[in-house]
Amino acid sequence: MPLPLFLPCAAGVEALLAEEVQRVLPKARVAEARGGVALEGDPLEVMTLNLESRLAQRVLIEVAHGSYRDEGDVYELARSVDWTQWITPQHTLRVDTTAQRSPLRSLNFAALRVKDAVCDALRDATGERPSVDTRHPDLQLVLHLGEREATLYVDSSGESLFKRGWREDKGDAPLKETLAAAMLAAAGWRGSREAGGALHDPCCGSGTIAIEAAQIACGIAPGLKRRFAFERLLPFVSDAMRAELQRLRSHATARIHASAVPIFVSDVSFRMVDFARRNAQRAGVEAAITFNGGDALERPAPDLPADLPGTLMINPPYGERIEVGGKAARPSAQDRDTPGDFFPRLAAHWKRAYTQHPGGWTAYVLSPDMNLPGAMRLKESRRVPMWNGPLECRLFRFDLVAGSARAARPRGP
Repeated sequence: MPLPLFLPCAAGVEALLAEEVQRVLPKARVAEARGGVALEGDPLEVMTLNLESRLAQRVLIEVAHGSYRDEGDVYELARSVDWTQWITPQHTLRVDTTAQRSPLRSLNFAALRVKDAVCDALRDATGERPSVDTRHPDLQLVLHLGEREATLYVDSSGESLFKRGWREDKGDAPLKETLAAAMLAAAGWRGSREAGGALHDPCCGSGTIAIEAAQIACGIAPGLKRRFAFERLLPFVSDAMRAELQRLRSHATARIHASAVPIFVSDVSFRMVDFARRNAQRAGVEAAITFNGGDALERPAPDLPADLPGTLMINPPYGERIEVGGKAARPSAQDRDTPGDFFPRLAAHWKRAYTQHPGGWTAYVLSPDMNLPGAMRLKESRRVPMWNGPLECRLFRFDLVAGSARAARPRGP
């Protein structure tokens, strides 16, 4: 029986996620919604989405929906679910709550009532109650409260899907893997000569963008190195379902291949380059990436075949995230906090180093500064709204053309 599913994502990524889900499940009827996409899927498709989605934060299974006025209505909504189909009294649970214009004063009390409903249902059916585990629960529930309606979900993912299972070394402001994947998707980068060509991140930090890109180029499923909450839930623990999950993992492993395009990273901090290399090794893509140290304001463009286009993609230091190092760092702490010449100098370096390549380079910069193109003295050919945590950003596209700051010809979406 199909289950109603909701896949949340970062704001601005909904359309990209809908396209991804359609590629993963070609027969699915996918609907964009605020903050994610909705569809129906069976347990096998739930497992597939967890394993294959790069852009979704979680795969949520809707188990109850209805109107409410108070916490008593929330209890009754949760009590209407047959929880014996999901867990036993030996399982543990946790309830998380989100709200938008909810009239309830305490979201914690609403979560408590959901927990009570689940425990009461199991006690009535079996004579025993499950216990709560706030750190590593077997059953993770998400209650969303609107102004008049409430929806209760089973979280089939457990830990957020941006946790791919390979990141151990990280810097001060690591980019989430799901956002790095969204940047690549917005750029139309698919890891081929026809879709993006070579990739270079000259401010790589711990390597998130390049590692996501290398996994795309090598056909590595994002969830291949991690476990999921659904593996402990009753609809998924039969021998047949475990065999299906193993089949999905084996099929994903068989798709892995060598990258068809080169990927380059560099960073002014050799420590971060070492972090990126170690993360790439754990992600299985170290051989697909060329690692270098060096200042983004000085590092020469990678040497590419004349007919191979290149994509520059950076999530540079900015504002609340981290201060800029290298040539942009000036003597005083005040200047280092606001390195006003970094982006103009970066653009000038790009014009010198990247505009001579016959195959052409396209640059993508994620920034919360809506006036970034003016600061760089470049004309953007596209800007895509994206959120980096609480920061509203834009992914700016610049076509690097010899002798001009204007776009010469569009490439990619």
